[in-house]
Amino acid sequence: MGLADVSWAFSEDLSGAWVWGALGLGALSILLLALETARTERRRFLVLASGVLATALLLAAVLRPVAVSLRANSVGPKVVVLLDGSTRLLIPSEGKTRRARAITAAKAISSTFKDARVSVLEFGAGAPYALQGEGEGGSLSVESDLTAALSHLNSLAQEKPQAYVVVSDGRLSRPTFDDDLTRLKQLALGVPIHTVSIADVDPPDAAIRAVHAAGAAVAHQPLSLTIELGCSGGLKCNEIPVEIHELRYGMPKALLASGVAKLNQDSGKIELQVTLDRAGTRVVEVSIAAPSGDSLPENNSRVIAFTVTRDRIRLLHVAGRPTYDVRSLRMWLKSDESVDLVAFFILRSTEDETRTTSNSELALIPFPVDELFTEHLPSFDAVVLQDLDAVAYHLAQHLPALARYVESGGGLIMVGGPTSFTGGRYAGTELERVLPVRLLSSEKPFDLEQFVPSYTDSGRAAPVLRGLRDLFGDALPEMPGANILGAPRENALVLWEHPRKKIGQASMPVLALGEAGDGRSIALGVDGTHLLAFSELADEGSGRGFGALWDGLLGWLMRDPRFEAARTELVGECSEGQPTTLMLTRLPSMQGDVTLTLERLGVTQVAPIVQRIPNPPPGPLKIVFSDLKAGGYIAKAKIGSAPPTRYDFACERGGQAWSDSRVDPARLDRIAKLTGGRAVAASGLSSLPIPRPAEVAAERRVSALLPAWLWSLFAAIVLGAHWLLRRDSGLV
Repeated sequence: MGLADVSWAFSEDLSGAWVWGALGLGALSILLLALETARTERRRFLVLASGVLATALLLAAVLRPVAVSLRANSVGPKVVVLLDGSTRLLIPSEGKTRRARAITAAKAISSTFKDARVSVLEFGAGAPYALQGEGEGGSLSVESDLTAALSHLNSLAQEKPQAYVVVSDGRLSRPTFDDDLTRLKQLALGVPIHTVSIADVDPPDAAIRAVHAAGAAVAHQPLSLTIELGCSGGLKCNEIPVEIHELRYGMPKALLASGVAKLNQDSGKIELQVTLDRAGTRVVEVSIAAPSGDSLPENNSRVIAFTVTRDRIRLLHVAGRPTYDVRSLRMWLKSDESVDLVAFFILRSTEDETRTTSNSELALIPFPVDELFTEHLPSFDAVVLQDLDAVAYHLAQHLPALARYVESGGGLIMVGGPTSFTGGRYAGTELERVLPVRLLSSEKPFDLEQFVPSYTDSGRAAPVLRGLRDLFGDALPEMPGANILGAPRENALVLWEHPRKKIGQASMPVLALGEAGDGRSIALGVDGTHLLAFSELADEGSGRGFGALWDGLLGWLMRDPRFEAARTELVGECSEGQPTTLMLTRLPSMQGDVTLTLERLGVTQVAPIVQRIPNPPPGPLKIVFSDLKAGGYIAKAKIGSAPPTRYDFACERGGQAWSDSRVDPARLDRIAKLTGGRAVAASGLSSLPIPRPAEVAAERRVSALLPAWLWSLFAAIVLGAHWLLRRDSGLV
């Protein structure tokens, strides 16, 4: 509707200083005239009136008053609805989710303010964004930061709204405390914030509110976890059992700790100690046994990924005889300050003819095979078996435990020699299944023909051998024979192969890498790697070739990022039903097709999720997965022919956002009162005050009341009359 408004003003070519200066002089003139006319009684009133009129006309001639005609249009007020976009609103409420109730309320607000310009935005951790949809899809946030949302809206060059309407359950990430509420009032810029509470009753729920770790997680060292529990909605909770498990690849979850938490006034804590034996990312599940009547079982467990570091690599090295290769490896391991080495050279076995009595000993310290491979095995990060006969040294009975150790996350390197692999009677044992190659039942387990190993395409691409290739390129020293190894297992990678010997139609592997469950294993079918330190070729690299090879092998076994082809990271949080983004950063030299395989931790029949990106351009890659279920995951990234890299992460149904299912309408009420708004329930939207319409200027016209010369003429005439009256009254 058009509106016409007329106002008065002075000429727009005069500054404010000139206007006030002229008015001041006029007022001073009238004051002096009043004092002067007080001395006479004759024609006093006429003299004063004519003087005032003459002064006014003179001011009008100088200031030139104008009439300003403004014609404006009235539009509906701007109202911004801010809908809580946290995953917390996916909590069920009265047969549907809180989010569904919030979206219904947002639509009803548009009907309530039917003459207003209503825009609906969601807010999460940062800038508000357009409504994602009515379901669980879209990109919801773990956070619900109202302060950040208002701060962003204020930074935009746009029309300020006449009102904000916040739709939430009240349990916002911010504002939380009084100082945050004060900050929120400042950000409102005088605009009222109305609040709509979509729920006002707490569901009966026992939940894990938070899990805190005391310090960093270090392999083999106890880590204290404090679990905070809560109970709401009238649910009776006195004692709640708590368990902590580690999720492992291809194996049942392992119990780390358990206890019973006692709750006081619907909250409580319990501290449990866990020991994670493997470095890297380890996924831990904390769970509770909630009492009957619990309406939200999704927050009865938390799946958390811990980055476990190690102070030193604890390594067990067991060799069957003291060869040059054994001695070189032992000396190199002892020289590395990052390695805590436990080494054994077995000088004789029970099969040796010693020509002594049965009670005599030829070694000062007997080989504690039973103690090492039962009690102490989990304390080692990796085991190196070098030229060791499993039967002669009573290791055969411990091979199943050693295989389970690898599958649980341990590392294994089997180094060649006449009594290794098939020659060490490992064929057909439980340990064979965790090796990257198959073992053949052959009468000739070791071939004495000298040869130079050949690099495969994977060997040239693998970062594990980059240090060695930087020294010698594709050149390698001549090896004094090789173990007869079978074909590589599925998903194993051969880095070196024999130039002449075949296994079927393929070349026989010499060096192969593989993964078994949570662990890794290496098969090195030669006992001549010391020639990388002591040979004619070794002189070209100043004897550094041996260290370069074993630094890469041990580093890959321990998942050192230097020897991985890529680094994978989780972007944000992984929540069930929400898109999950993984960032893959490749080493600069890594080129080729990218294959990312996603598998569940634990024993599962779910098929892996595979995404292939043919020859992607350089730079980080964002790979998005949708609708992942809660649990632990392992992401294996393979770039070209290089060995795959692994990344473990946790995905939760509700996570931290669902850890506290209570509603907080009191906070919404405080926000509304502090900013001059009104707090209502979802059923009371009709009581929200409707803002006044906004006026938008459409046309402005300025016209002079009289021409300046006419004001001057009138002023001169009146001033002349004033002079005559003054003379007649005797003032002149």
